[in-house]
Amino acid sequence: MSEQPLIGLAQAKIIALAGETKFAENGIVSRTLFRSTNGRVVLFGFAEGQELTEHTSTQQAIIQILSGECEFCLAGQPHNLKTGDMLYMPPNLPHAVKATKQFSMLLTLMKPA
Repeated sequence: MSEQPLIGLAQAKIIALAGETKFAENGIVSRTLFRSTNGRVVLFGFAEGQELTEHTSTQQAIIQILSGECEFCLAGQPHNLKTGDMLYMPPNLPHAVKATKQFSMLLTLMKPA
C-alpha cells in the first residue's frame, strides 16, 4: 500500500467527496482518503455491473452509499442499498457487492477494540 492518503494525520482538512469520487468505464476506482494505525477510510466509484466477489475482513466496517445503487450480500443474503444508506459489518462476515447502477461508497475500516 504505497498510495498516499489524501488526508494526513497532522492537520485538519475538509474535502468534497463528490469532487474526489472517480469512475472508470467498466471498472472500480478506489482512493484511500485517510489511514491511521487503527483504521482507514476509502472512497470507491463503481461502474454499473462491476462487483467485488465474496470476501471477509478482520476489521469492523461501515459502508455509506454516497450515490447510485448496489446490491450488498451479507453472509449470502442480498440487500439493495441506495444513496443515503449505511450498513455496519462486524469482522469476518462474508460479503460481496455489485453495482446495479453506477454508485459510490465510503468505506470506513476500524480495528476491533
